[in-house]
Amino acid sequence: MAEVLRIEHLNAWYGESHILHGVDLTVNKGEVVTLLGRNGSGRTTTLKSVMGLVGRRSGSIVVEGKETVSWPTHKVAHLGIGYCPEERAIFSSLSVEENLMLPPRIGEGGMSVEEIYEMFPNLRERRKTAQGTKLSGGEQQMLAMARILRTGAHLLLLDEITEGLAPVIVQALGRIIVSLKERGFTIVLVEQNFRFAAPLADRFYVMEHGKIAETFSASELDSKTQLLHEYLGV
Repeated sequence: MAEVLRIEHLNAWYGESHILHGVDLTVNKGEVVTLLGRNGSGRTTTLKSVMGLVGRRSGSIVVEGKETVSWPTHKVAHLGIGYCPEERAIFSSLSVEENLMLPPRIGEGGMSVEEIYEMFPNLRERRKTAQGTKLSGGEQQMLAMARILRTGAHLLLLDEITEGLAPVIVQALGRIIVSLKERGFTIVLVEQNFRFAAPLADRFYVMEHGKIAETFSASELDSKTQLLHEYLGV
């Protein structure tokens, strides 16, 4: 399998706060990989470190064979990475369609607006009238995901996309991730909702205190249940 992302000995800081302590992980092309762990374990910081959105970082972050640990964020993004932050960061004064049209293309093969509406029918219904502030939480999350699909990104970093959403929306997001995987996207999920992540992921990394505490594949999931109870309290 071709590696899309390799992280080795990654340390990261916000100011004086040392958050990541030697993280090692790999993500292969076409995989869904989930970072599990309690709040504060370093999962979001790992995604932000890949994008260059932390104060300082050391170690190695190789994307598509290129060492990027010293690169600025815009240069990293142009390797085809789409980051969907927990706070969603959609433009509240713009309509759905205006939000979708805004991001620049960073690679070949970005989805058309029509393809996005096929995948996210809720957004089609709201495309002209709804300002970002008038969308439900689920619609805002769908818009945040849809926006990065327009850019041509093929590695998606998705941070807590199910948090606070109704079960029917969570199920819809699960179907969308399956569809994206079928299209050949590579996805890294930071997820608190283990029941959402479990059937989607090919491999799991469990983080604790800024380190990788455990890694296992989907086929090992049943045998790791007790361990996950201890790490996650699920």
